[in-house]
Amino acid sequence: MIYDFVIVGAGSAGCILASRLSENGKYSVLLIEAGGKDDSFWFKIPVGYAKSFYNPDVNWMYSTEPEPELNGRRIYVPRGKVQGGSGSINAMIFVRGAAADFDDWQAAGNPGWGASDVLPYFRKLETHAQGASRWHGGEGPIHVTPMRGMTHGISDAFLKACGEVNLPANPDFNGASIEGAGVYDINTRNGQRSHSSAEYLRPALRRPNLTIERHAFAQRLLFDVDGKVDGVEVLQKGVPRRFMANREVILAAGAIDSPKLLQMSGVGDAASLTQLGIPMRHHLPGVGANLQDHLCASFYYRANRPTLNGIFGSKFGQAALGLRYVLTRKGPFAMSVNQAGGFFRGSPHEEKPNIQLYFNPLSYRIPANSRSGLMPEPYPGFLIAFNACRPTSRGKVQIASDDPSRAPLIKPNYLSTERDVAEVLQGSRLVRRIASAPSFSEITDTEVSPSAAVESDADLLAYFRANSGSIYHPCGTCAMGPDSGGSVVDARLRVHGLRGLRVVDASIFPTITAGNINAPTMMVAEKGGAMILEDIRG
Repeated sequence: MIYDFVIVGAGSAGCILASRLSENGKYSVLLIEAGGKDDSFWFKIPVGYAKSFYNPDVNWMYSTEPEPELNGRRIYVPRGKVQGGSGSINAMIFVRGAAADFDDWQAAGNPGWGASDVLPYFRKLETHAQGASRWHGGEGPIHVTPMRGMTHGISDAFLKACGEVNLPANPDFNGASIEGAGVYDINTRNGQRSHSSAEYLRPALRRPNLTIERHAFAQRLLFDVDGKVDGVEVLQKGVPRRFMANREVILAAGAIDSPKLLQMSGVGDAASLTQLGIPMRHHLPGVGANLQDHLCASFYYRANRPTLNGIFGSKFGQAALGLRYVLTRKGPFAMSVNQAGGFFRGSPHEEKPNIQLYFNPLSYRIPANSRSGLMPEPYPGFLIAFNACRPTSRGKVQIASDDPSRAPLIKPNYLSTERDVAEVLQGSRLVRRIASAPSFSEITDTEVSPSAAVESDADLLAYFRANSGSIYHPCGTCAMGPDSGGSVVDARLRVHGLRGLRVVDASIFPTITAGNINAPTMMVAEKGGAMILEDIRG
């Protein structure tokens, strides 16, 4: 089959692209997805991500290579293998990023990507529960719900504690400023996950000019005799197939799999690919480089009053919450466990907020069985997690062989800069500062880990090296920039030096944004889709 556009990856970006490119009815669009439908109840219910986060049926469940600065540990890297991609299995925190992040993108040689340029696309994609305003949209597909007024009562103690140690309050992280303590917004509608699969793709699939092929694992790109990218080869339920594009192939497979597919197709660093016996198509050394991620660690506390541990940890409690959710679409099942938090300056010398905090009225550990859900600790507890907003460490994604079925090598190089190490200590001290506040002490029995005995810089850093993990925001591996020396796509998201190929997903971030990256990824797709249609019209 021949289509006008072939999109690889039905994730947060791909679903939006498929909807926007097929919207006017002029162009035939094919969306390719390696996973299946996201029609399970667990994808719809917000708390259901605890069931899918470690389920290999819907999750690629990647891991990094041993990380030198994290005691040689392999760090878990979940990626959605299902319609909706990682947007179907994430915790739904909706944070756009700081305005300065996008101004930095523009300053790096990407005209049209400054804060004032991207705001219209953020507004276009959302319907905010409080209506349209200067900062928020009122008619977009993605529904955004503030959790204020719905959080567990113990979250209020965290917010009061922040005020007691002179940290500012912020009623809207997606408004005029990102700085301060507050309650997160989540992308839900009537208590159900509101993501690009449900809100963009599902209605668009009624159009005759939009087709989706599920369980179709992209193997490599196809080129015509003139070197233009004109199709994709996939393996669909064991059967090789080829899908051709008249106009463009668009990669939206994410920060791990978009560079992987380029490298499998002979687009990347010539020396590395030649060693693996892959025929070279185009030397582009930035493919797979510039990997960035948010690395976090949690401080665990035993509470002196009930938290969500008690009700989530009992079958009776879960049944009661489930019944409440079915009847009202409200309660903890309708929310993220990451309820409160904020963005703060780790020291008075910081020019902008550089530490993000999450407050969870629940404490849990990672399950040993990959098919298990997250289970709470057997005592009333809560946690505070933190990560640096803009880490300076840079890693890479690199294929391991010429076999598309093999997972790529993921090497984030966490904590490989002095700046990142310093921010670990800033974040640790910030958590302890909040924990010293009277309102926090009122709800706390003891700090379980790292424990009060861990006090020196060396011990706090050792705790972080031993216990930190990704907060699952990989990006930057097909970075946007003005030249092919270090970047992969230009400001129109066209791959440098190739015709007929764009990348439109989180891999194009030149630098990581403050906060969770699903919202800016959807913005990239809205803006990318608009640019593609503009370029066609000339």
